[in-house]
Amino acid sequence: MKVMTISVGLDVAARSVVMAAHDAGKPVVKGSFEQSPAGHARLAAQLLKLAPAYVVMEATGIYHLDLAIALDRAGLPVSVINPRSAKRFAQLKLKGSKTDSIDAGLLADYGDALRPPRWSAPSPEDLALRDLGRQINRLTSDRTRAKNRLHALNAKQGTYALLLDDEADAIATLERRIERLRAAMRALIDADPIRQSQLKHMIAAPGVAEVSAMALLAELVMLPTTMKAPQVSRHAGLDVCLNQSGTSVYGASRISKGGNAYLRAGTYMPALVAVRHDPLAKAFYDQLVRRGKKKRQALTAVMRKYLTGLWACIRNDESFDTSKLFSPEHLKNA
Repeated sequence: MKVMTISVGLDVAARSVVMAAHDAGKPVVKGSFEQSPAGHARLAAQLLKLAPAYVVMEATGIYHLDLAIALDRAGLPVSVINPRSAKRFAQLKLKGSKTDSIDAGLLADYGDALRPPRWSAPSPEDLALRDLGRQINRLTSDRTRAKNRLHALNAKQGTYALLLDDEADAIATLERRIERLRAAMRALIDADPIRQSQLKHMIAAPGVAEVSAMALLAELVMLPTTMKAPQVSRHAGLDVCLNQSGTSVYGASRISKGGNAYLRAGTYMPALVAVRHDPLAKAFYDQLVRRGKKKRQALTAVMRKYLTGLWACIRNDESFDTSKLFSPEHLKNA
């Protein structure tokens, strides 16, 4: 049986996809394809003939997703990597030039050298859930800005009445749109017993109501259930980056913020509520502060713990339980 050794890199842009195939690091074939369903089909057909071991692409916003889904459904071993990983790999290879063809070749080498895990396409329902959640997030931000504008107009004497009515109408319209999309999310969740159970387990967390639970669920269902809690933390950008070297460099640690901003935002308020109202979370937070951590650092640690608990709701189909996240030992020093 022939062992597959070909690794393919795909540089994805708004209008085109550049492909480079390497066999044991040596270029085999390259090409360019249109960023369209027809172009994706032609690319999939060519890749099936090559039978690659890896097909590597970066997560490039909205542009990579349709292609990744098309290739995954064609049975190809797709790997979607963090652009930061690709950038660091290019630096490691000492590549100074940057073109679409060079980038595709680097991604092919990345697959051959690092063997990234295979990506699996989420279901259409989970994709819709994620898209609805993010649209609600955008509309909620728009509503907040509109309310701030209305407040400023009301604070100003002599504001033309039509401006006040116009801003109030905009807020009402946004609220109707948000509620319509939330109803659509509830309908998708109610139609799936597994998602319905997961949502119920997440709402058991202190500080997590139905609205925030749906927003978090919409992001977490996109992740493979094989991911472990530390990997989910890295995906959310909540992993700690140390800055230490020898005895002369000892900088402050920080979180990477290199991942999913929706998950970071979604765990902030629940963590804040927990340190105020949940005894175990508060004792954990207080002990970190007593040990010299800044309040912001201690709250971030609670956010990581919360994300671990929420991921257990998804992965293990169990209710959120702070006693499994925070040790009762912290209560002794409370």
